[in-house]
This record gives sequence, structure tokens and C-alpha cells, in this order.
Amino acid sequence: MSITVEAAKPRIGGIVHVDKDHLLDDETIETVRHELEQRGVLVFPQINASDELQLAFTDKLGDRVNFTRQVPGSDASSPDVYKITLDRALNSEPDYVLGTFFWHIDGITIDQPLPKATVLSARKLSDSGGATEFANLYAAWDLLPEAEKRALENLTVIHSVEAAVRPVHGHPSEERRARYKAMAAVMEQPLVWTHEDGRKSLLLGTHADGIVGMPGPHGRALLTRLQQWAAQPELVYTHNWTVGDLVIWNNQGVMHRVVPYTDEGRVMHRTTIAGKEKPGHAATEEHIQRIFEIA
Repeated sequence: MSITVEAAKPRIGGIVHVDKDHLLDDETIETVRHELEQRGVLVFPQINASDELQLAFTDKLGDRVNFTRQVPGSDASSPDVYKITLDRALNSEPDYVLGTFFWHIDGITIDQPLPKATVLSARKLSDSGGATEFANLYAAWDLLPEAEKRALENLTVIHSVEAAVRPVHGHPSEERRARYKAMAAVMEQPLVWTHEDGRKSLLLGTHADGIVGMPGPHGRALLTRLQQWAAQPELVYTHNWTVGDLVIWNNQGVMHRVVPYTDEGRVMHRTTIAGKEKPGHAATEEHIQRIFEIA
């Protein structure tokens, strides 16, 4: 067998051992598909994939999707490769990158099927910070008490880019808010997602702005508590990057965030695999406004 996978932690993460020359083998691709469902996050240490190889790997796993064409850094050197960096020469608007310091799911504020998986490779690192943390939202659901599961099962949540970057700017200007609205939709997503295979996961992140049918403070308090629950240590894998590492994670069942850094030289290359399941829909104005009520 040309590929082996060892557990990083009991409930999340796997370390993949495979030669770069075998990354596109059918055996590798099938193993990755299977292990991604079981472990949520897979690490290929120092495999040193070029953009060409990373895109080929992405394409072998599914259709690629690019949901950040309007964000500075997208397609900077290769089509469908997004450069994640604070380098002002490539990224004149750092909001999107600074927002990744907080728990999130890629593409959840886009009115399309949720991306299935994200592939990220390390090209240049910061002197401090910059590790990426991943939390298993399948396990977070599974471990909840049955009574709490019943209480959460039918709730829906409003997600927006504005909420995602609120920790960055606090109260953004009207100009910024207009850019955020042009960039993505305000989405209503289930709090508990029942996937096509029958498994269930929570859908959480800083972009979650309130629960439909609850006063704003009550909904946000519940979302904060659930996010803390999902980020308990046994459900989180932290990856401390080495240049050349490639990581892929199941974006439909894992939320992630980066440990803050200030180094503008840090560069990561991201590609994305399209999903087929669309858990939510664009939110109505009525539901959006109701999450800001306090009683």
C-alpha cells in the first residue's frame, strides 16, 4: 500500500504518509475521501505541492469552485488559487483574512451548495502565530445530551459576512457594509444539518448572527455557548505549519480559525472542492430584522 494514515487525535485529524508522486493515484484519492469523512482533517507533511499539483489533487476529488473572485488575492498567480496573505501588494483589503482569526466555515454566506472541502498549502510562514485550528462539528453534535439535541433540532440561524468581520471592525462604515452585501448573501442555515448520508453536524461560526424566532441576545448567547462546546480541546486539532505542508478538511463538518499573526510575508494557497448539498437558503428581510430584536 502506497498510502498510510495515522490518527492525529482520537476524534479529529489524520496524518497522511504518501509520496508526492503517488498523490494523484486512485488508491490515494479513495483513501482521502474515506478518511476525510472519518477524521475531518488530513495533513500531508512537507509534500511541497505546486499550484499545478494542488489543483490536480483538488480536481481528482471533485469539481473545483472559486467563491472569492471578488476578494483581493484571488487568482493572483494561478486560476482558482486564492493567496491568503496580509501582504498589501496582493491584498489591499485585509478584512477577509483578518476575519479568519475567528471560527468559521468557508462559503457559508454564499447562496450555493456549501463547499465540500478546502485544500490549503503553506508557502511562507509568519515568525509567530499562524497555526490553524480545526473543530469537529459532527462530534460536537454527537456528544450533546439527547434532551439538548431535541431542543436544537429545528432551529435556523442567520449567517452573514458582516457578522463574520464584526470582530475586525466593530461597526463597519456604510461603504464597507455595502461591499460585504455585494460580496455574499445573508443566509438562513439549519443549526443542525442532516446530511444526505444521514449523519448530523452543527453549523456554527462567527458569521452566525442570530437564531430565527429568538430575541437577539438569547440567540447569540446560545450560539456562543454551542461554539464553545464545539471548540472543546478533545474536538480540536491544531496544526502548526511547516513550509510545504498541505492540509485538506471536510468543510461541511469542520469549522476552523487561524491563530492571529501580523507578518505580511505569510502566504498560504487555497483551493476548494465544490459540494452538492445546500443546507440553507437566502434569508428573508423579516427574519434578518427579527434577530436584532431584544424581546
